[in-house]
Amino acid sequence: MKLFSSDLELGINKNDIMNSLIIDAAKDKISLTLIKNESIYNICHENSKTNYEKLIVLINNFLKVYGLTIDKISKIYVNRGPGSFAGIRNSFAVVKGIFVAKNIDYYCFSFNDFGDLNENKYENVPNLCKKFKIKKNLIKPIYLS
Repeated sequence: MKLFSSDLELGINKNDIMNSLIIDAAKDKISLTLIKNESIYNICHENSKTNYEKLIVLINNFLKVYGLTIDKISKIYVNRGPGSFAGIRNSFAVVKGIFVAKNIDYYCFSFNDFGDLNENKYENVPNLCKKFKIKKNLIKPIYLS
């Protein structure tokens, strides 16, 4: 479906618009990053048991602020560690649940996967996963002992 006549001229298809969600609960903060079209939005929450238990609520509220729902996310990236066992386990559970319910592909990354690049910022994760050929829908956690 074309949105406007200018979309017809430009060949823009609404389905081509990509929204990516990046989840990192492996560190001292729960970080959520949304890449919506060309814009980047971030939010951090305390890394606590209470927030682990309501991670999906935090995600839904974050998306709602920017006019999205989980259905409008095309890819999810989740930090696999190293880091907190509970944070990694809970973020994996949420992402796996979203995958099963909504069939949204996910990529489990570690900043260690990307070497010593100076590009280790959340907004670069989708491109880095593509560059380093991170496989989709594969979970391989790295827990700290």
